[in-house]
Amino acid sequence: MAELEDNVAIPEFSNLVQMDPYLKPFEKDFKRRYEQLQKQLSKLEETEGGFDQFTQSYKTFGVQRQPDNSLHFREWAPAAEALFLTGDFNAWEKFTHPYTKQEFGKWELILPPKHDNSPAVDHNSKLKVVVHTEEGERLYRISPWAKYVTRDEKSVIYGWVHWDPPNPYTQIHPRPKKPKGLRIYEAHVGIASPEGKVATYTNFTTNVLPHIRDAGYNCIQMMAIMEHAYYASFGYQITSFFAASSRYGTPEELKQMIDVAHSMGIVVLLDVVHSHASQNTEDGLNRFDGSDSCFFHSPPRGEHKLWDSRLFNYSSWEVLRFLLSNLRWWMDEYGFDGFRFDGVTSMLYHHHGMGAGFSGDYSEYFGLQVDEDALVYLMLANHILHTLYPDCITVAEDVSGMPALCRGVEEGGLGFDYRLAMAIPDKWIQILKECKDEDWDIGNIVHTLTNRRYGEKCIAYAESHDQALVGDKTLAFWLMDKEMYTNMSSLTPMTPVIDRGIQLHKMIRLLTHGLGGEGYLNFIGNEFGHPEWLDFPREGNDQSYHYARRQFNLLDMGNLRYHQLFVFDRDMNLTEDKYGWLAAPPAFVSAKHEEDKVIVFERGRVLFIFNFNPSKSFQDYRVAVETPGTYKIKLDSDEHLYGGHGRLNHNTEFVTEAHGFNGRQNSIKVYIPCRTAIVLANDEIDYCY
Repeated sequence: MAELEDNVAIPEFSNLVQMDPYLKPFEKDFKRRYEQLQKQLSKLEETEGGFDQFTQSYKTFGVQRQPDNSLHFREWAPAAEALFLTGDFNAWEKFTHPYTKQEFGKWELILPPKHDNSPAVDHNSKLKVVVHTEEGERLYRISPWAKYVTRDEKSVIYGWVHWDPPNPYTQIHPRPKKPKGLRIYEAHVGIASPEGKVATYTNFTTNVLPHIRDAGYNCIQMMAIMEHAYYASFGYQITSFFAASSRYGTPEELKQMIDVAHSMGIVVLLDVVHSHASQNTEDGLNRFDGSDSCFFHSPPRGEHKLWDSRLFNYSSWEVLRFLLSNLRWWMDEYGFDGFRFDGVTSMLYHHHGMGAGFSGDYSEYFGLQVDEDALVYLMLANHILHTLYPDCITVAEDVSGMPALCRGVEEGGLGFDYRLAMAIPDKWIQILKECKDEDWDIGNIVHTLTNRRYGEKCIAYAESHDQALVGDKTLAFWLMDKEMYTNMSSLTPMTPVIDRGIQLHKMIRLLTHGLGGEGYLNFIGNEFGHPEWLDFPREGNDQSYHYARRQFNLLDMGNLRYHQLFVFDRDMNLTEDKYGWLAAPPAFVSAKHEEDKVIVFERGRVLFIFNFNPSKSFQDYRVAVETPGTYKIKLDSDEHLYGGHGRLNHNTEFVTEAHGFNGRQNSIKVYIPCRTAIVLANDEIDYCY
């Protein structure tokens, strides 16, 4: 192995080391990982005809209708003694339709068409796999490749439904071009309505997509689409990996939803969960063939104690087939444009991030604590996705700060496009919980927003679904709490609590948007300051939907201040769309003044000025700027339109003086009211990146 390692050359490793020389001592680790990847790719070429064919196994496993209308069934159940198919088609006879055992633990069954030449199993009829184990057990299972599963009203168990509609939905709109600056709207179909029920794909298409487009977002990150038997798991305990959740509607309605998003120029990412799977046996992957392994490691390695779920065996050939084909399925069948990979930290380390502090010491990211099978799976997934779909977007949810996570595989990286900047929302919640406004540590806020690995793109966010979950609450609710129930009318003067909350809600979002990353994310409803928190129906709340909905109706009431927050959020996105700061290099911060509570930075030749001071406004405040010229206000959080106080004159032209200041060659003097954020730009400058 050592000889092989020395002979492997990572094509562009020198780029990585040039960017971060501290990675040089770990060259052997990078080489070993890269060699494992190359080994897998070579094996795929030799045994499967290449990764393209291998990752389309969704066309050969599960149930496939052939041109002559015969049905081919295929499963992988290495520990099973025998497999049978039963269902509506054979009046639930258990043993009349046995599968034939093939090599490598595979099982096959062919059902010829009926006398009228129609398929033996009707569309929308129910099926089960009957598994006989070596111990003599008889188990009823859903195919791991099932494309549609449903639950009867009186049942808690999901059942496999054969989905082969006579008129499948055909998508007509091409995928939009990959945006340079990602403005992500994180959404959940089921809660996307003010009504106390599970909302639908059709509701999302009709009512929510136009809202997202009008709000200036160019990307949607869809949560909880992969089927999960337990609604309150928020979609993170997957039971059927190839099935779009039936609680919101049919697969065809999801295809239409994505097609309509594409027609609006919006790309759609799937929140994909390949880090673990539900413990469910009857309607999940667990013990599919009767063994405690199959798709997973045997316990204890194959169990996540904290999540009460099963962990995949990424070294297994058939698990790779299953997971990689799963990614292809969502791209090809539904037209998704990429993925947000959930639980990457849990995948990368044998300790799953539990009890690990991650101080930033590089030794934490290499060595025996790293699960290199999982790491190489992620390299393989990114390599395949970006090779087959050059515009595919992949985002990693990793809290550990793994170096090279978002560098190309050819450099020895894991190949993700973006990572989530998970420290930023934690910082905002901590400040609002623990600090008085006059005690805000401006330097620490700037550090948190700018502390990211150079050359690795981040998605910044002030809050996501995590911060809204029960036990926590939305930023708006942290800021304004119970006054949101009584004092949000724009027809009455603002109370001090509402005034503070409205101004800080806008400023926190703009600062995060401008300084925090190369993409920005907002969770559904928070763009207009959604009150309260999120809680799904469960035993502990009497199965209530009260907090499992988004109150878009608050926006429709024009005399409420939610509308002011929404208009600011929209204009913030539209200003970014015009000037493109997310695609620009990281900001130059020229001021982080502790006493004044002022932050000033330039990014993409746009000048951002924030005055977080709760009471002091500043006249003739000198602000540094590099490029000379005439600057005008392009976004002002203090406008009346946004629930501000209208203290700035938008006709003012700010002409630079050749007065070097705070590390820049020029400067201007501005009036900055308390609790106000301003974006200025010089329209003579070319803003292309």
